[in-house]
Amino acid sequence: MLPEPAAVLNPAPDRPAEPAVSPRPSPRPVARITDVAVHLPERTRDVAEAERELHRRNPKVAPRIPMVSRLTGVRRIHVADDDQQASDLAVAASRTVLTRAGLRADDVDLLIFASATQDMIEPATSHIVAAKLGMRAPVMDVKNACNSVLNGMEVAEALIGTGRYRRVLVACGEMPTRGVRWDVPDRSTYAMSAAGYTMSDAGAAVLVEATGAGSLPALGAGAAAHGHQTDLEDGFEDDLAAELAGLVEPADRPSGILASVFAAESQHWDVGMLPGGGTVNPRDPERSYFEIDGSRLREAFVAFGPGPVEQALAAAGVTIDDVALIAVHQVAVGYLADVHRALGVPADRTILTVADHGNIASATLPLQLATALESGRLRRGDVVLLLGLAGGISMGAMVVRW
Repeated sequence: MLPEPAAVLNPAPDRPAEPAVSPRPSPRPVARITDVAVHLPERTRDVAEAERELHRRNPKVAPRIPMVSRLTGVRRIHVADDDQQASDLAVAASRTVLTRAGLRADDVDLLIFASATQDMIEPATSHIVAAKLGMRAPVMDVKNACNSVLNGMEVAEALIGTGRYRRVLVACGEMPTRGVRWDVPDRSTYAMSAAGYTMSDAGAAVLVEATGAGSLPALGAGAAAHGHQTDLEDGFEDDLAAELAGLVEPADRPSGILASVFAAESQHWDVGMLPGGGTVNPRDPERSYFEIDGSRLREAFVAFGPGPVEQALAAAGVTIDDVALIAVHQVAVGYLADVHRALGVPADRTILTVADHGNIASATLPLQLATALESGRLRRGDVVLLLGLAGGISMGAMVVRW
């Protein structure tokens, strides 16, 4: 059945071993998030009404009372048009980001498609997104369930830190509604399918740039692809940009990605699956739907404890009191209360999105950032904690100064 709201960050008393983590303290950020955009399909579905229809189609299996919407607090989800693909949602969000930044497609040095959803097994969906955008930059896919975008940002920051790229577009197209089962043969299958009724479609795009890149020319896809040397690589412009930035903001409080910690407990990989299409079930249509054991998933997340969050904050040189906004992956309304208790923060540090937009997988954190920016809750200089929880299972904590 669906998990009860759980203290997903509470420490487990008898934890056998600490998860492998990779804190990256940085005295001066090498990369910053310069903009974020989300595309939400106009078509929506009332979750309670969908459950009533599910009962009409499966009267001896699905309950008459809309239990999923009541337990999760999810009222509405977004559903992409039948002729749309995950790449289309990513392209819509990406165009918004590029337009607002005054950039052309060839101003991007690297495109990362980061999503739990993909257009097809091959080729990488990033190629399809790039083709639709008219982009000729190098591309790659990053996939890690609901942490895909957060991991995509991690990869972008790391590659920017090497000096290989200066401007990276992380594009996401989530379309989990295509993997939801509506003809349910038995109660057990219903229980494993129930979480899917709150899943929602969305596109997202995050522009990650080298610090100071907003006022400097981009390296450009062609130069990056062919390894051309430019005078940007000697660090002079970065040093100058940092010096000038110190005139308008404290030098010890620069905007950028301050630190991040990622952890995984991969022995729980089978608690949430969409098992069709790979080598295990290459052509079995019955395995093309989500299968999620909510109770086991809850227990797996409990095992993490607050360790990754505490490590990320320490590496960033801030405390939870310095954090103005916590963007956290959301699968149910009740889970937010657990985050508040576990981290000791008031409810006004988070933004509730799951009730009216559903579980949009890895586009969840971008949606909360975009919502905070549009409402004025996120301003330049604010510290943000991005907290990702994903099947597999994994956890990510990234600290950003906006």
